[in-house]
Amino acid sequence: MGEMEYEVNEAEIVLPSHLSFKKIQMSEKYPKGQARNRHWKNLKQIIRDDSVRNQHPDEPNYVNIATPPSMHPAKRICDITGYEAPYYDPRTNLRYANTEVFKQIRSLPNEYVQRYLALRNAAVVLK
Repeated sequence: MGEMEYEVNEAEIVLPSHLSFKKIQMSEKYPKGQARNRHWKNLKQIIRDDSVRNQHPDEPNYVNIATPPSMHPAKRICDITGYEAPYYDPRTNLRYANTEVFKQIRSLPNEYVQRYLALRNAAVVLK
């Protein structure tokens, strides 16, 4: 059997003007040539807007990005790799992500452990 070669001709894809699964057709919602009523504002316009200036000063907005503390618990991050750490070593108080990192933590000298804890502002004197 010989190989059959298929020639691909340019095909025009014709979409029906009415899609039965849509409740509101695009042609009804936006007739040809009509704008879609989107008005984008840049940051200067947002700052000048009265609604931003009249907001409560403690409420976060584009001008004041201070927000209240999160209600979710803080994520624990591995001190060595930076991945999420479900475990911590009770002897050194370092957090770790897996067994390979745990082996590295146990082989670290005490001064290195103190440096890692100082990075996290959790430095303690270890015995």
